[in-house]
Amino acid sequence: MLMIICTQLRSFKFITIVFFLGFVSKLSAQNSELFEKYSKEYADDVKVRLVKETTIKIEIEKGELKITESSKEKDLYLNESVTFNSEGALSYSYFYELNKIEASSFSFNKGKYKEIEVESFKEKDNLDDSFYDGTKTVSFIYPNLKKGSISELNYSYNIKNPRFLNPFYFGESFPIIKNKITYIVDKDVKLSFKRFNLNEDKVKFSLKENRRTNEYTWEVNNQNSFDFESGSPSYKTILPHIIPVINSYLKDNKKVNILNDVSDLYNWYSSLVKDVNKEDVDSELKNIVTEITKDKKTNVEKVKAIYYWVQKNIKYIAFEYALGGFVPRESNDVFKKKYGDCKDNSSILYRMLEVAGLKGNLTWIGTRSIPYTYEEVPTPVVDNHMILSYEDKDKTYFLDATGRYMALDLPTSFIQGKEALIADGDTFKIRKVPVVKAEVNRTKDSTFIKLDGKKIIGNSSTIISGYPKVDIFNSLERKNTESKLQDYYNRRLSKGNNKFLIKYIKEKNKYKYDEDFVLNYDFEINNYSKTLGDEIYLNLNLKKTLSNFKLDKKRKNAIEYRYKVSYEYHTVFEIPTNYKIDYIPESVEISDDLIQCSIKYRVEDNQIIYDHDIKVNYILLNLEEQKRVNELIKKIEKNYKEVVVLKKQ
Repeated sequence: MLMIICTQLRSFKFITIVFFLGFVSKLSAQNSELFEKYSKEYADDVKVRLVKETTIKIEIEKGELKITESSKEKDLYLNESVTFNSEGALSYSYFYELNKIEASSFSFNKGKYKEIEVESFKEKDNLDDSFYDGTKTVSFIYPNLKKGSISELNYSYNIKNPRFLNPFYFGESFPIIKNKITYIVDKDVKLSFKRFNLNEDKVKFSLKENRRTNEYTWEVNNQNSFDFESGSPSYKTILPHIIPVINSYLKDNKKVNILNDVSDLYNWYSSLVKDVNKEDVDSELKNIVTEITKDKKTNVEKVKAIYYWVQKNIKYIAFEYALGGFVPRESNDVFKKKYGDCKDNSSILYRMLEVAGLKGNLTWIGTRSIPYTYEEVPTPVVDNHMILSYEDKDKTYFLDATGRYMALDLPTSFIQGKEALIADGDTFKIRKVPVVKAEVNRTKDSTFIKLDGKKIIGNSSTIISGYPKVDIFNSLERKNTESKLQDYYNRRLSKGNNKFLIKYIKEKNKYKYDEDFVLNYDFEINNYSKTLGDEIYLNLNLKKTLSNFKLDKKRKNAIEYRYKVSYEYHTVFEIPTNYKIDYIPESVEISDDLIQCSIKYRVEDNQIIYDHDIKVNYILLNLEEQKRVNELIKKIEKNYKEVVVLKKQ
């Protein structure tokens, strides 16, 4: 009997296994081979781009360049988050005219993919700060997308200006199986390519010469996704890409330069601004210039007065359309409206200096998100911003009125280290904006503390200059209630622990352009010291600032900071009556071209004086430099834990 039961159990188990295998087989059949392959290969990715193929044709028609761009994209979705990818969109503008758009989704069912075409496309204007910037977007929804689905998008553009060929990137935040671009170019067109971050072994290039055209093809297969981490520099410094440049073409057997070198770019820029500000200056604007400069003794003082007036009175708002993205508006219009973009702010600055008998120069510049020099890439891709330059003797001032509270000597932080293309009539100059020294961006804190039981009570004077001051002023504009202001300062000036509380604060030189911002305040820190028997333990490292610069060891990319910075902390501790010093930590100092730091203790009368100086001397760190910085910080952090020991007499 027992034997029969065992046999039956084995039979039931066999049937169950067969049923389970059949069920798994049925489940597997619900997914395509493509999905099975790539969901295993790219398990951590949301999607994989199966194909990205782009063809750009550059032809000569009736002596003019005709440029069309056609692209095809096919994406396979690997997990349930596909619903967040259902919405697709394409942007176009005055210079990039959308010709065609077709989209479909493909769902796998019964062993094959079934196509569902997108039927509804919605067009809308892009708004930036509530102003029309000339860009339109066509949006649509891929129907019935789910895990394992494929989307396909086909589109084409007319490129209306030969200077606006876009960079082509061979990588993305998701894997790409096949990424290919082909340029089919009339032989009378001279086309060159600027290469960045390319692995020539992986990105394959070929040239095919036809009777009338040259075909340049770049292709990369099986490209993994790229990681974009917080604080990383622009993706342009990471992704492999090419920038095509039309140097020239033949028209009636004569060479027509487009972007052969920087002079061609400048000549085009110059042609766009030559007719700006030809009308008479608004009389009210002229009176303002006279009024704000009347008591200024030097030209630099006059420039400063005008620059600060524009920052205070002309609101920066980005809005562009067509060539409006390159041509400044009339200064009279900017003055009447009291707002403008970077070009408009430069326009009114230029005119106001002119009224004061001074010469400013319109200046094109790229922000730090653009890593190219003018020599490398003499195309509009190299810059995205306009400022005004003023030269006095051997010094160049870079006036960027899109910022607020920017002192004359302080360029906006996002153009530090960048090349500036300065207009000078028929010629131009290229000057490099300096990187502001750490000592200029200084926080100097003097604190006097004493014990009240376990609580510290004290007062501080904190002096803030440079970019940190500008940041605080911009933040304070939004702190329009007493409680918001109190919360902000408790966080910004925090010392010791999270029980730090400001009891009284006084601001000095608030919103002043040329003077340091000074904060005088009283505070207390509850439960800060520790008492064991007749001994008191106290950590005088009230600000462990350097720890904020410690970096994740797992980072894969460089890291970028807005500016260099320095700190000076001077703390005076009053030794309680009937106590003497039992232990005081040793002083320590580290010095490197990236970081300089020191902690020093000394005793004077009944006081322990603690000085902690820090200089962070970089705005960009590669991976090797990150390791060095972490090692240096590690040495200082040991000393952050050191305490003063006081013993009752």
